[in-house]
Amino acid sequence: MPKSPLLLLAFLAGISQLFAQSPASAPAQPIPAKLHLYLLAGQSNMAGRGAPAETDKQPNPHILMLNQANQWVVATEPLHFDKPSVVGVGPGLAFARAMLAADTTAYIGLIPVAVGGSAIDSWQPGGYHDQTKSYPYDDALRRAKIALPSGTLRGILWHQGESDSKPELVAGYDQKLITLINRFRQELAAPNVPVVVGTLGDFYVRQNPAAAQINAQLRNLPTRLPVVACIEATGLTDKGDQTHFDTPSARELGRRYAEAMRKLQAKK
Repeated sequence: MPKSPLLLLAFLAGISQLFAQSPASAPAQPIPAKLHLYLLAGQSNMAGRGAPAETDKQPNPHILMLNQANQWVVATEPLHFDKPSVVGVGPGLAFARAMLAADTTAYIGLIPVAVGGSAIDSWQPGGYHDQTKSYPYDDALRRAKIALPSGTLRGILWHQGESDSKPELVAGYDQKLITLINRFRQELAAPNVPVVVGTLGDFYVRQNPAAAQINAQLRNLPTRLPVVACIEATGLTDKGDQTHFDTPSARELGRRYAEAMRKLQAKK
């Protein structure tokens, strides 16, 4: 340690400059002026369980994601971190690429908040999800509010329902989802933000008859809420577990989300 006061001041100034330049305190990625924000919410099929390929790891500087440390970084798969040992390709990156293709001047900012295995009852204030030791709604709201100063919230994507595909849970699923969407819109000061939901895969419905009732409620949702669309997961395939979309299907789902989102934005 320097004994002279002048040397001590110089030493402290050097340390201060060193910390100021450290990666932990520096912004991970410059924030562009025209950043369109999208919240990716739901459970495992939104988080993604497809096997990543080389194309899923190719960065596009116009597509950013809010990482687990709440920093903006260039997006590559996997986007989510709910279950690190199994997370993979979901619809989010393909969605962003399709949205960017329609407006090449924009920057897309993805906010991954999906939690695998989470039932809709955990998507409320204080709702706890034991598998991941997390609070899906509270965590999503916190991350969304961190992201909002960086851009404009342009849409919310939702894919969830497998955990609620049980006879004792199906009744009232749609009302819980309506409450959730209204709460997001109110808390994020975005009363007319477009919301696109997706049906559960045909392969899952065949094994879980109650899932057909979830899908019926999802399809009816646009008649009960404004600026909402429902996309179909028909014709897509699973990864062999009869629950999760394989990688090509996850990408196709993302493109379907983008098409529906663009239509909602055009009407709005």
